[in-house]
Amino acid sequence: MLIEYLPILIFLTLAILFGGVVILLSSVFGRKTSTREKLMTYECGLDPIGNARKRFSVKFFIIAMLFIVFDVEAVFLYPWAIVFKQFNQFRAFIFIEMIVFIGILLVGFIYAWKKGALEWE
Repeated sequence: MLIEYLPILIFLTLAILFGGVVILLSSVFGRKTSTREKLMTYECGLDPIGNARKRFSVKFFIIAMLFIVFDVEAVFLYPWAIVFKQFNQFRAFIFIEMIVFIGILLVGFIYAWKKGALEWE
């Protein structure tokens, strides 16, 4: 039974060896010049402005968390859409459950909107 996993083990070993050899060759034969531009922080092609340790507003983190929450919840719609056609006798119940789910998300979205959590400035 373990012989069936032999090609995977060989492929994994070759991949690790290849990665290690490429990193080793790069460090041995690569250029080691350090210029001001090379050591400068890259920010989308623009020169960095100010200190990198600048404090961010809490609003930034709240918007990021809300985005993650609503994005993860939206991912639950895909499996539901696939399974929905398979259950003919429970289709109405499954549809009502999804309406309740989307309603709860909508209530949370409206609550965040009313509290001003989505306002950037």
